[in-house]
Amino acid sequence: MIAKAAPWKHGTISKLSEDISRGGTLAIIDIHGIPADAMLGMRKTLRESMSIRVAKKKLMNRAWNEANLDTGILEEMYGNAVQPALVQTSKYDSFALFSELKKTEAGRAAKPGDVAPKDIVVEKQDTGLAPGPIVGDLNSIGIPAKIMKGSVHIQKDTVAIKEGETFEGDLGMMLSKLGINPIITGLKLISTYENGTKFTPDILDINFDEFRSEVIGAVSATFNLACNVGWLTKVTMPTMLSKAASEAMNVAVEAGVTNDKTLPIFIGRANASMLGLASQLDSSALDDELASILGAAATAAAAESTSVVEETESAPAEAEEEEEDEPEEFGGLGDLFG
Repeated sequence: MIAKAAPWKHGTISKLSEDISRGGTLAIIDIHGIPADAMLGMRKTLRESMSIRVAKKKLMNRAWNEANLDTGILEEMYGNAVQPALVQTSKYDSFALFSELKKTEAGRAAKPGDVAPKDIVVEKQDTGLAPGPIVGDLNSIGIPAKIMKGSVHIQKDTVAIKEGETFEGDLGMMLSKLGINPIITGLKLISTYENGTKFTPDILDINFDEFRSEVIGAVSATFNLACNVGWLTKVTMPTMLSKAASEAMNVAVEAGVTNDKTLPIFIGRANASMLGLASQLDSSALDDELASILGAAATAAAAESTSVVEETESAPAEAEEEEEDEPEEFGGLGDLFG
């Protein structure tokens, strides 16, 4: 007699095949250790953005094969999943899916039989707990505690359990009272498959802010290099033209080339030199217009000097400047130009 597959298995394979045929991002997650009510809540929250199918590996393999995909890849994707489930989403790529599933993670108290995911260190602290039997309970599991100033204090940093060791007795419960819930539950992503490429969490778990800063820095460095070597593109051209125009202007000014661009600079320099020279003359040698200009400049300089003094009243007094020699007296502007 030939054994027939149960109808529900055909239904499961059909639904799995349907999900796989949609393409997008496919993923294997591990739902081991998630309470049933928490799992229902997660599926309800994520239902609009992804499909989550819980099934045995054998059924997943058959559905994967029916979609003409390499089951060898799926076997690799299972990784260390204890209770695998298949996820399909067209909304998220692998990186975004990892971030979304990460949000479902939460810590819970360790139970006897749980394995420590890392070294659990209880730091020296004031626990804020009221005095009571807890002092003896903590000491009994190797965490030195005593009552100080009306509350329970941990006396020193203590490794409560090392990575890979199994929780026994009341250790997990006591750590939970100290706010330490080391067992992470949630939809744990094992791997994803997208556009023919398999991704694992060590690749997908990135700091986006740090990554964004690195990309911006790399783009800036590349842009500077391209400009410095004269690499002409639509991005570098505006900066290179601006730099060339600035350098050309400097050359023209230094060479004394007169045109509508350099003339205002020459006039400005000449005017500044004239005012500097006029400021050295006796007031009787100045006409009313020049005296007015110099007076306005002196007033502005005095106001600026007063502002600086007010801002630096608390600073140490600087050494007095040496007195300059008295300027020679001139009989008038005629003495300057012969």
